[in-house]
Amino acid sequence: MNKITLLMHCHDQSGIIAAVSNFIAQHGGNIIYIDQHVDHVQDIFFMRLESQFDSDTLDLDHLKDTFKDTLVKQFGMKWRIYTSEVKPKMAIFVSKYDHCLYDILGRYKSGELNAEIPFILSNHLDLKPIADSFDIPFYHVPVTKDTKPEAEAKQLELLKKHNIDFIVLARYMQIISPKLISVYTNKIINIHHSFLPAFAGAKPYHSAYKRGVKIIGATSHYVTEDLDAGPIIEQDVARVSHTQAIEDLIAKGRDLEKIVLATAIKHHINRKVMVFNNKTLIFY
Repeated sequence: MNKITLLMHCHDQSGIIAAVSNFIAQHGGNIIYIDQHVDHVQDIFFMRLESQFDSDTLDLDHLKDTFKDTLVKQFGMKWRIYTSEVKPKMAIFVSKYDHCLYDILGRYKSGELNAEIPFILSNHLDLKPIADSFDIPFYHVPVTKDTKPEAEAKQLELLKKHNIDFIVLARYMQIISPKLISVYTNKIINIHHSFLPAFAGAKPYHSAYKRGVKIIGATSHYVTEDLDAGPIIEQDVARVSHTQAIEDLIAKGRDLEKIVLATAIKHHINRKVMVFNNKTLIFY
C-alpha cells in the first residue's frame, strides 16, 4: 500500500471535511488518520489527512491535478500532498559541537528517521571523523567575512546537486543568508539553546545563569531572516538551581538540545508541521 499525506488550509467554511473525504473515497483511498483545527481569530481551517491507496492503481500526478482542479478551486485551499514512497533528503550543517550530530546519526542508523542524509557540511574539519565513521560524505566549506558569498554559493550548489529537501542546523554557528532562506523557506531547522523568546542570540546559558533562572530550555524552529525568531516546532525545559554553575547548565542543556532537535526533525519528516503567519501547528 502507498500512503499519502495531505496538508491544507483555507478560510473556514462548511463542507470541507466531507468534500475531501468523498474525494479520497472516489479515488480508491482509505483514510487512516484525519485531524483538523479552526483558528477562530483568523477564521482559518487547517487539516492533516493520511490515506492508503493500492500502489498498483494510484496515479499520484493525476490525483494532484484532479484535487487542484476541483477542491482547491472550490474552497481556495493552500495545500501539499506527499507520498510515503519518497524519503525526504536531509542535509546536516555543523560547526564544532558534536552532541546533536551524534544523536541524529545514531537515530538515523537505527532507522528511527525515515529520511536520507546525502551529506554533512561544516565550516570546520573537526567533525569529519564522525561523518566518516557513519559512512556519510562530508564537505568542508570554510566561512569568513570575506568569503561568505562564495561559501553560500558552494552550499547552494551542493544542495541542488544532491536534491536536498530540507536542512538541519545541528549547532551550525553561522548566520544563514537571506538567499539560502528564500530557497528553503520553512525547510531549515535550527536548534537554539534557550527557551525562546528568552535569551536569543549568543551565549544564552551564560545569560540565563546571570539572570538566575530556575528553568533552562531548548527550542527548535524554522530559520527566518529574523535571528532566532522563526516558527517554533518544538521546545522543552529542565529545572536548575543556584547551586549549579554555568558548566552544569550547559551540560543539562545539551541533553535538551538533542531531544528537542530530534523531535522537530521527526515532525518535519512525518509531515506533521504546518506553518501559518510565523506560527506552527503540530498534528500529533
